[in-house]
Amino acid sequence: MRSKFYVLFAILLAASMLLGACRPAAAPEAVSEAPAADKPAAEAAAQESGEAPAAEVPADLPILRVNLTSFPDMIDPQKSSFNNEISHLRQMYEGLTRLNENLEAIPGAAESWEFNEDGTAIVFTLREGLKYADGSLLNALRFEYALKRTINPYTAGEYAYITDDIKNAIAYRSADVEALSEEELKALEDEVMVQAFDMDDNRCTSYDDANCRVLKIELEQPAPYFAYIAGLWVAFPAKQEIIETDPDTWWLEASNHVGNGPFVLESLELNERGLFGPNPYYWGDQAQYKLEYHYITDSAVAFEAYKNDEMDIFAFGVEDFQTIQNDPVLSEEMVMFPGTCTFGAMFHHEQEPFQDPKVREAFAYAIDRDAWVRDVLKGVGVPTLTWIPKGVPGHKEGETRLGYDPEAALQAIADSTYGTTDALPPVTLTFADTPRNRTRYEWLSAQWSGIFGVEIALNPVEPTTYTALTKDRETAPQVYILGWCSDYPDPQNWLGTYWRTGAFGERIAFSNPTLDEMMATADATMDYEERLRLEQESQDYLIDLVPAGLIWNRAEAYLVKPWVKGVTVTAQDADWPGSYQSLTISVEDH
Repeated sequence: MRSKFYVLFAILLAASMLLGACRPAAAPEAVSEAPAADKPAAEAAAQESGEAPAAEVPADLPILRVNLTSFPDMIDPQKSSFNNEISHLRQMYEGLTRLNENLEAIPGAAESWEFNEDGTAIVFTLREGLKYADGSLLNALRFEYALKRTINPYTAGEYAYITDDIKNAIAYRSADVEALSEEELKALEDEVMVQAFDMDDNRCTSYDDANCRVLKIELEQPAPYFAYIAGLWVAFPAKQEIIETDPDTWWLEASNHVGNGPFVLESLELNERGLFGPNPYYWGDQAQYKLEYHYITDSAVAFEAYKNDEMDIFAFGVEDFQTIQNDPVLSEEMVMFPGTCTFGAMFHHEQEPFQDPKVREAFAYAIDRDAWVRDVLKGVGVPTLTWIPKGVPGHKEGETRLGYDPEAALQAIADSTYGTTDALPPVTLTFADTPRNRTRYEWLSAQWSGIFGVEIALNPVEPTTYTALTKDRETAPQVYILGWCSDYPDPQNWLGTYWRTGAFGERIAFSNPTLDEMMATADATMDYEERLRLEQESQDYLIDLVPAGLIWNRAEAYLVKPWVKGVTVTAQDADWPGSYQSLTISVEDH
């Protein structure tokens, strides 16, 4: 949900520091106010059509104040990628599906969906009478537009690839807009198999057709996980007519966010705050509070605001952990839970000595993960030996392979093509150079040096340069730390999306035909329990290949005021606890 490759220098900051993009886009400094819906007219129209009128929203609702650290760089469903951007979008819009507290895909804007017999097509049926926050009709054609806008090569969204399972999507997404005519591009768009139909099976042609409630999607191959993708921000139905008034900056105006989610963006102040109120036309339960996002970049300032009761939810970092633990009040307000990010030492499989699996095994054995979390992360993390983190379906409990074992590490070197540690070629640990990072990488270097009796050199580079280096197989360092965070809670997003030949594992020259076949079989298996079993077998095989020395899962770490009740956390809550189940929350008087 963001660019998924987070380098260590960013990851080890406070969890909230990960939520922002690199720079805030230019925006008007004046507050952008969303006009109130014309409720009498809307209610009259609803009553005439037999539909329920808008809900009554109390005028004196309490406010839940959350610090997101930085102002979003983009709040456009088809272009956004960072957590803080998506955090805004997920409250204002809703996809065809949504997640429950068990991270299962459940009905959202769609009341139901059904795959065909071989899993190569999926049909969504929308709820009857869906409305946008202004009381206007929401039909299936809006979702067709959203998905095709994501795939459109002119959009150039960072997450367009997530729709590649859709039939003919890749051809349209990768089209050369400079070489093709508008007619040729339109022909490619028409071949993308996302089509809206009315309940009588006629193609929809109008956003005003209330009978247009069916969205049919054909897939390149069976994709039983596609219900998750249908709930992602790339399918959020922002209005075409609003977007086209100013495709690049439409999202800066609060009034332009006419969504279908549980909240409405009432105002948006550059680098200051975003205020959301309940959407009176949302089909589900009504929010019992207003939501206020703050963008305090200095974590020390945000911490003081929390302690002064000026903030209700605050994401704290390593530097605050001991203070919080030692405070009798703050320690009771601490909420920590495993997130859906895994980090490890990535070994380049084409660079000596890591082309030898025994050497990779040795370096994996030589990582004391408990000490790393205790001494480096100061407890704000969870040691791991698995790629799929706890809380994501497919996670394997009780994994013990490649756990910290110095003797096994030395034996693995003895069993390698090098025979002894003295025969190993020089090993260099590359990292983004910051004072905090330097200390941490010195720790890892000392860990390996102490066990193998050889120098592990450090190669600090400028952070932006480091990020660029890790994105290309030709420039990726010999060994470095990298992470992956899930887009959606399905093992396919962890295995097939990442480790198949030519995917993200390409950056460390990872490729294994046997694993490719195992993952492809698992991904296309329609029976859920059987697919989980096959995905777990794929992960077991992956661990045996030792593509990386897995180290830790990120821990989500927050302070939550005691008057904030009904918080239900999930492992996907990387912006604030309860964000995926925001309608269960209440804010008591205090």
